[in-house]
Amino acid sequence: MSRATYRSFDPLLTPTQADDVVRLCERFGSYGLYSEEGLNEGIGEGLPQRFDSAFNFVKTGGRFGQGRNEDMMALVARTNYFRETYAYGTEIAAPGIEPFFHYEGFAEASREIFDRPIVEPAIVFANLLLPGQELAIHTDVPEFRGISRKLHPQWLCVVMHHSGLFDRYRMPIATAVSWYQDAHGGAFAFYPDGADGPPVALPVRFNTAVILDTDSVFHGVDRVASTTTDAPPFKPGMRVHSLGEGSGRWEVRDGDTPIGAYTWDEMRFSISWKGYCFRDEQERQTWRTGADDLRLDDVLDTLERDLRERGRIGDERPPQKEFAQALVEEYVKFPPPASAAA
Repeated sequence: MSRATYRSFDPLLTPTQADDVVRLCERFGSYGLYSEEGLNEGIGEGLPQRFDSAFNFVKTGGRFGQGRNEDMMALVARTNYFRETYAYGTEIAAPGIEPFFHYEGFAEASREIFDRPIVEPAIVFANLLLPGQELAIHTDVPEFRGISRKLHPQWLCVVMHHSGLFDRYRMPIATAVSWYQDAHGGAFAFYPDGADGPPVALPVRFNTAVILDTDSVFHGVDRVASTTTDAPPFKPGMRVHSLGEGSGRWEVRDGDTPIGAYTWDEMRFSISWKGYCFRDEQERQTWRTGADDLRLDDVLDTLERDLRERGRIGDERPPQKEFAQALVEEYVKFPPPASAAA
């Protein structure tokens, strides 16, 4: 794999604009658990949406192998972070995010990274990690014409991209990740030279960002510095709540019951921007009209046939769960745990 192109922003916004983003985060109010996106149905039934990265995290103990001696519940708590979507297409869930959503600097960098002149902003979402949490090494969920995370398993979209069998249908997506505090730990770690290359770790500093192809480049978040209020195990329905705009204080609640309190300086907050990149107007119209969409049955048949040609399965397709695990094992090749000195 050739070295991936990425671009850093320092600073990203004016100081006033960056402060406005912090206030918007607090004003939004509360954030739910990303893990509540649920289990797969049909193909891969019973497995988490991102079992590819989750299973690798449990097996390796994290990027530095830090979790090898921890029990399963502790490992799960470390990656069970909070997320909400601020914008999706034409839907704005967080009024005030519009200048960020249409930030020309992201569009300009996207054109450079993908060598495609048309960039259409697609999604803005926020992630909140608490002390002691980290984000497992992974690649993001890509999209293809006719196949996306909205209707299909996330891990399957990842497998499709790593297999290289559906490149003609892929939607190139640029992703910018931005930060709004000087976090203790929680560096953004990524592998621009591929899974076998050395990682690069960017510290989390106020009003900075990086943009790259996160659907192709493995990346994750190193552990946020631990405190006396490390994240407890979370249950479905728990949310983290701001205690008021400008307060800098947050609380995790199980329903109405507080179970943990945190300050802004203890946490790690990021906002991610995603934009579709098109070669020309015809390519964009093909996507919009669905004129050349993939069908799920054709995707699964293609993957099954390729596994069989590789000698990984026999004449019959394995049961749903086993088939899903075989696909991830064959196509998604993670980086090995880095040394602590990386």
